Amino acid sequence: MKQWIAIAGSTALMTLALPAGAWVNGSAPELLPTPLVRQAIDQDPAVLEARRALAAAGHGAAALRVGSHEWTTRATVQSRRYDAGGRSNEWEAGIERGWRVAGKARLDGDIGNADIDIAKAQIGEAIHESARALSDLWMDVIAARRIKEVIAEQRGFAQENLKAVESRRKAGDASVLDVNLATTDMIEMDRQLSAATTAEAKAQATLRARFPLITDLPQLVADPQPLETPQEQWRERILAESDPVRMAEAQARKAALLADRMRADKTPDPTVGVFVASEARRSERIYGVSVSIPLSGTYRNERMLQALQEAEAARARLDGKRRALEIEVGGTYIDATGSFERWRLTSQGLASTQSSARLTQRAYTLGEVDLQGLLLARKQALDATMAAEQARVEALRAQSRLMIDAHLVWGLDDD
Repeated sequence: MKQWIAIAGSTALMTLALPAGAWVNGSAPELLPTPLVRQAIDQDPAVLEARRALAAAGHGAAALRVGSHEWTTRATVQSRRYDAGGRSNEWEAGIERGWRVAGKARLDGDIGNADIDIAKAQIGEAIHESARALSDLWMDVIAARRIKEVIAEQRGFAQENLKAVESRRKAGDASVLDVNLATTDMIEMDRQLSAATTAEAKAQATLRARFPLITDLPQLVADPQPLETPQEQWRERILAESDPVRMAEAQARKAALLADRMRADKTPDPTVGVFVASEARRSERIYGVSVSIPLSGTYRNERMLQALQEAEAARARLDGKRRALEIEVGGTYIDATGSFERWRLTSQGLASTQSSARLTQRAYTLGEVDLQGLLLARKQALDATMAAEQARVEALRAQSRLMIDAHLVWGLDDD
């Protein structure tokens, strides 16, 4: 665990994209503390459902331990008439119960324990998926807010340009075409700002509908960091912490136990009872023990063969789950490294592009550049900024998913 705490610290990455150093030893971010996150996750309907399923599994396991055989009482009343005359009122009463043999009680208890393990793994997976959803939804809000800020800044430039063009038009230094171009540019910025505002409001509404407790939304100020940990170590950690794999392992174990149970069931359970009877005008008292044993046939054999095949299928499903997870981890790791590289490349030329746009804006104010040149420079700066922000968010999103899948934040390693 200490190795992975060091890894978590070296990545300098918040699950929710906070500055480097905002968390220590793999704990949750300061602006979204673990108690708040866990409270929000615990209220998620999927997590609540999984916890109810665990409670149900506990009752099911208790039922399996005691078994389905119960005491049965029986009574018979009869009247016997003799040819020579007279009548004898007779009765019989008894109690009986089936008993599990061939180790069935132990197997039933083990099956119940496997059901509990499956339910626990389902809780862990529900919490894990809820944490993923929380991270993604928050990242959506942060990305939408940042896009809105960038467009709002560009709209401010467009508004300044329109005022400058109108002033130059009055002074005779600008044409009607320039005024029309500046007006069109202003309208386009208003359209983009409206769309960005709608996207931000939608993202916030989605987050708060899923996690009502999460209301504080910090700015995205962190930059993604290169992944220094090799992919193989990420794979080993995530496989070791994977709740779907644990669930598949428990399901495979349960399927094997069910096969053993069906094999044991080829030996039928006997039903043993005691009875007492009164006959011959109450002059006879009968006390006895009854035993009944079903005869095993083709049905039990076929059910055993079915269970054996289902156990094999469960083992194959477990292998498939592990392979699928390995593929997913590899894809997430590649996404994280690839998006980081795209962000690095787009960031390299971003500062010069934005500087050129500012210089062009100043040059236009001084009359050194025409309006079309200014609009082109601003468009290039906007496109470069949007591309850099998108790559930045996607890199942080992919790296955050690795952290969550590895259970390195928000106390997920305790589930």
